[in-house]
Amino acid sequence: MPYKLAYFKAAKNDIIHAKKWYYNIRHGLEKRFANDVKKAVNRLKVNPHIHAIRYKKNRITHPDVFPYSIHFYIDEVLHRIVIIGIVHNSRDPGFLKLRGEH
Repeated sequence: MPYKLAYFKAAKNDIIHAKKWYYNIRHGLEKRFANDVKKAVNRLKVNPHIHAIRYKKNRITHPDVFPYSIHFYIDEVLHRIVIIGIVHNSRDPGFLKLRGEH
């Protein structure tokens, strides 16, 4: 049974900011970015455990094309995947610690 999804508000803002940046680079690129992230997240719903725990209980997956990391944890009690951040790979993900202890 696929997992449900939940997002930190800050993770949704990560997507919004990245889409604006890509839109300013080239119109239409923001849609390609959003679709790439969506495909990666949809793969998580089927089998999130294929991704190893990287820190605390958080795991990371990546879109196919764009250089981003999707940080998430699995809430087995509520059978959901919680996306805590979507971060460009050149950025230090240490700031995600401010989003909560997971």
